[in-house]
Amino acid sequence: MTDAAPPLTSDDVLRLVKERDIRFIRLWFTDILGQLKAFSIGSSELEDAFEGGMGFDGSSITGFNAVEESDMIAMPDPSTFAALPWRPEEQGVARMFCDVQTPEQTPYEGDPRHVLRRALDRAKALGFDDFMVGPELEYFYFRDTNDPTPLDRGGYFDLTTLDAGSDLRRETVLALEQLGIHVEYTHHEVGPSQHEIDMRYASALKMADDCMTYRITVKEYARKYGLHATFMPKPLFGENGSGMHTHLSLFRDGRNAFYDPDDQYFLSDIGKAFIAGQLRHAREMSAIFAQWVNSYKRLVPGYEAPVYVAWSRRNRSALVRVPMYHPGKEQTTRMELRCPDPACNPYLTFAVLLQAGLEGIEHGYELPEPMEKNLYHLAPDERRRLGIEQLPSTLGEAVELTADSELVLRTLGEHMFNRFIEIKRQEWDDYRVQVTQWELDRYLPVL
Repeated sequence: MTDAAPPLTSDDVLRLVKERDIRFIRLWFTDILGQLKAFSIGSSELEDAFEGGMGFDGSSITGFNAVEESDMIAMPDPSTFAALPWRPEEQGVARMFCDVQTPEQTPYEGDPRHVLRRALDRAKALGFDDFMVGPELEYFYFRDTNDPTPLDRGGYFDLTTLDAGSDLRRETVLALEQLGIHVEYTHHEVGPSQHEIDMRYASALKMADDCMTYRITVKEYARKYGLHATFMPKPLFGENGSGMHTHLSLFRDGRNAFYDPDDQYFLSDIGKAFIAGQLRHAREMSAIFAQWVNSYKRLVPGYEAPVYVAWSRRNRSALVRVPMYHPGKEQTTRMELRCPDPACNPYLTFAVLLQAGLEGIEHGYELPEPMEKNLYHLAPDERRRLGIEQLPSTLGEAVELTADSELVLRTLGEHMFNRFIEIKRQEWDDYRVQVTQWELDRYLPVL
């Protein structure tokens, strides 16, 4: 972990707003599906917002309360204050993330940020200071929202005229840094017109906020260039989809709790149990970290997307990879979960992953031996013999596994859990009755 500047206070924000001539402040939060929501207040209202929050009608927010109990309070978090670089500097616009509260000013159980805070409280109760997360969000640039034609035919790490997004990525990175997000590196991904900007790992709540900021920033700068950026998991048939490989680690007393210098894998018992928790609960968590019908078009063998529930050190066909230990880098010991996609709700995803890992630690889950062979090449009978399960193949299957999950119920709470299952069952029902062009092309001429 690195030393960071102390978080901004409400007094700091009031001073910065005056110094920087900020005219409007956007109050941000997310709905149950991780869609960014916002409303603006004038700078003259900011002091009142810090004192008692700002009221709004939550009845039209997906997953929030019905109209008869719709009054909500958005309580701004001053530590998240940042000026928006894509808005004018003169009489500028800033944003803050909010915690959603009830009129009684208690945390609203349908607020995804609260779900993550609750998971972090459990980790602290077990003696862990911090849960560090480093997600790698991939995305595509297209001409517009209706035309998924790639801008280039570039491939992994290409830096040629094929990479039409280089200048756009550069401007996006500069904007992210202005927003307080530490970017480690950026590159063209495997798919045509596919890109990745990697943020440096951070505490889970900050990183969930940063993921939301990252997505809107990428989209805003694409729009500035007359293009469309999408985090859709599988927009192109026959090409790699977009993942969000997620690096996880726990810290205790400022030290990485996953590291053990005497273990053959340099993994502590805590680290092993945490990984075992991810593996045991992966199938029932799938509807959270891969929450769309389209997510399961990505989670198929052959496109670098992991579908087999196993772990490895080098083998990227496994669900979990443990990056190789480098001497002197004990603090970076971590696991990488390769199945989430960048269209998930990061608050709920990080919360359920943390709860699964803590479940493994509390109950002493045993970590199986690593699978270093390419799991895509194993016959189904061989995988069954080795006890290797597979992620759900459709959203419908995933939702029913989640509906039976005590872990996810405890993580989300009954209110949000019931709404999430209801929304996702409806999405699956809407999808499965569609007659697709593939079916018409295949069956209409011959049946």
